[in-house]
Amino acid sequence: MSAQDSPPMRVVLLFAALFLLAACPPKLPKYDYGAEPDPRNKELVLGVGDTISVNVWENRDLNTEATIRPDGTITMPLVGDLKAAGETPSTLKVQIKKRLGDFLKIVAGTDPVTIAVRQWRSYRFTIQGEVVRQGVFTSDHFVTVADAIAMAGGMSRFAKRGEIRLFRPDAKTKQTKVIPLDYDMLASGKRLDMNIWVLPDDVIYVP
Repeated sequence: MSAQDSPPMRVVLLFAALFLLAACPPKLPKYDYGAEPDPRNKELVLGVGDTISVNVWENRDLNTEATIRPDGTITMPLVGDLKAAGETPSTLKVQIKKRLGDFLKIVAGTDPVTIAVRQWRSYRFTIQGEVVRQGVFTSDHFVTVADAIAMAGGMSRFAKRGEIRLFRPDAKTKQTKVIPLDYDMLASGKRLDMNIWVLPDDVIYVP
């Protein structure tokens, strides 16, 4: 083969680069996805917009159905205002029982207060970036990352599917955790551990 028949050097380099890319598997995020919580195994945490009913045994006048206000409180006869957002039904029941003890005689060992969640509206999360529909989403049950992206209509053709980030605020530390996600690995079943549960106030960003 003559020098004129040889392929240009840039073509050789291009094929060499493609060979290296094919030989090297994609770099997967290093993250302990198994450490993220499964909210289905925990008692529901109440939030703004949730509607609850409070029943007091043998005191029908104290029975209350209330929606948690933007300031996180509800109002109950005799008791007044109570902080409900951030509480579970169990911890809220303890508060109410204690406050009622200032006005009613509660027999030791009894549990005269019951709480039921009538409407759960505080489960909200945000999806931004290269999806069909950006915005704030809600559901009446917990969803996974794959479910959440489907609710947004899926990703656009410009999406960088291997560079998705989930931002998770931590109320205790006041920090935001950044969780890397590769959608193709997740959706193919190769990395099902990435399909974590979406928590209230999570933000999913698809670049």
